[in-house]
Amino acid sequence: MKATQTLHNLGQSIWLDNITRDLLNGGTLERYIAELSVTGLTSNPTIFDHAIKNSAAYDAAIRAGLENGKSGEALFFDLALEDITRAAALFRPVHDRTDGVDGWVSLEVSPLLAYDTVSTLAAARDLFARAGQQNLFIKIPGTKEGLPAIEEAIFSGIPVNVTLLFSSEQYVAAAEAFMRGVERRIEAGLDPSVGSVASIFISRWDAAVAGKAPQALVNRLGIAVAQRAYKAYKELLASPRWQRAFNFGARPQRLLWASTGTKDPNASDVLYIKALAAPFTVNTMPEGTLKALADHGELGAILPADGGDSEAVLAQFAGARIDVAALAAQLQDEGAKSFVKSWEELMSVIASKSASLKQATGL
Repeated sequence: MKATQTLHNLGQSIWLDNITRDLLNGGTLERYIAELSVTGLTSNPTIFDHAIKNSAAYDAAIRAGLENGKSGEALFFDLALEDITRAAALFRPVHDRTDGVDGWVSLEVSPLLAYDTVSTLAAARDLFARAGQQNLFIKIPGTKEGLPAIEEAIFSGIPVNVTLLFSSEQYVAAAEAFMRGVERRIEAGLDPSVGSVASIFISRWDAAVAGKAPQALVNRLGIAVAQRAYKAYKELLASPRWQRAFNFGARPQRLLWASTGTKDPNASDVLYIKALAAPFTVNTMPEGTLKALADHGELGAILPADGGDSEAVLAQFAGARIDVAALAAQLQDEGAKSFVKSWEELMSVIASKSASLKQATGL
């Protein structure tokens, strides 16, 4: 049995952290679903930037958009929504079979809106309505300004993938925003069953402290942060507040491990997959990591609900003068800026392709 199937049987959802038109057109995504237990998919500006830049598969759609007067951001979202809706259709049987627990795809609002609550909410509503897919998560960053938009989106019935979370504290803040939206739906007599995941980024922690911590702590910070967040997740799910909401029919917000591709060439390529195996969670994997898991991956013990040795490990990092709380804020800010950079590069690619296609076709 492949390790991907073993992980799926454990109760952790495997999602692909990638989408391209070539994946869709060539049947590769369908094969991953059938053979590698993939049950969902995530996207972000960097993924779309690489997809459009490195393939001619989007040229016909870009040309059609130009003929209809589209450009820039409007043209991009037309392209993205076409890919996302096709992927959503492939995962719809999983979504139906699991009664909405699994089978989701994710599309992010413009990262330029990360610190703009009102515009983020407006964009989330627009994208969800345009897609017309009930198994679509709209990705909203868990920044201070994003939290009110998350609450309002959930209250509006829009499923949300909370992105750019780096610590248990940031996760709890996002979970509480989700809960406020759910509780307002209960009070208003609305169906509180609105899907959501909270995405905690893992590998960037270890990249951020590379060369700054003792050798014994190499590649241990991301896992320790994840263990602490998992403990908070389990405690929240067991709390009276959450149990009350569940009793009214609310759907639990699942914890999702993001950025799980190993960045250290000297470490196992399935380091974070093996360490973060846990039921009722999601691991969204880069394509290379997914293939490595299927080819030679092995699973270890299930992630401990009590946080394991996370506090002891984090104390060692504190002893090495690494301020984990400050680093979490820094990583979230850098993550938002990184997505903005990718977005600007994406807009540049679309502009460049549009110009060359106009020249070639005389538009």
